Order: sequence, then structure tokens, then C-alpha cells
Amino acid sequence: MSTPIPRPGAHLPGPPQSVDPEKIHAEVDGLLSRLGAVEPDPDDEHGVGVIPRKAHLLEKAHDVLVDALATVDKI
Repeated sequence: MSTPIPRPGAHLPGPPQSVDPEKIHAEVDGLLSRLGAVEPDPDDEHGVGVIPRKAHLLEKAHDVLVDALATVDKI
């Protein structure tokens, strides 16, 4: 008599999750491509305002990657 081998994530409720690597690449590439388009505010003589806007884009790209890794970890 053989016992079934448990599959990772099989115990989680809901439909099975998956990750589309092409979608992840496209999302991250899209966010990173916007970094170069961030222009300094004309009223900001030192260009300091650019840093928070670029940091926000990098944080969003990071979140996309972390979410994908979390999903893969559950599969």
C-alpha cells in the first residue's frame, strides 16, 4: 500500500496559485524604465525631490518581486 506524497501548497485553501515569470519581468522592467523619466521639480534647485520619487518606484518593483517569491514559496 502506498501513501500519497504531499504536494507543497496543497494544504492551502482556494485555487492553486502560480507565477508567470514573463508578467513579473514586464512589471519590474516597466517600473525600472520609469526611473530615467523622473524629472526634478523646477522649483527644487538641488534636485532632492527626485530621490523620494525614484525610491517609490524601486519600492514598488521590490514589492512585485517579494510578492512573486511569496507565491512561489507557497506553491
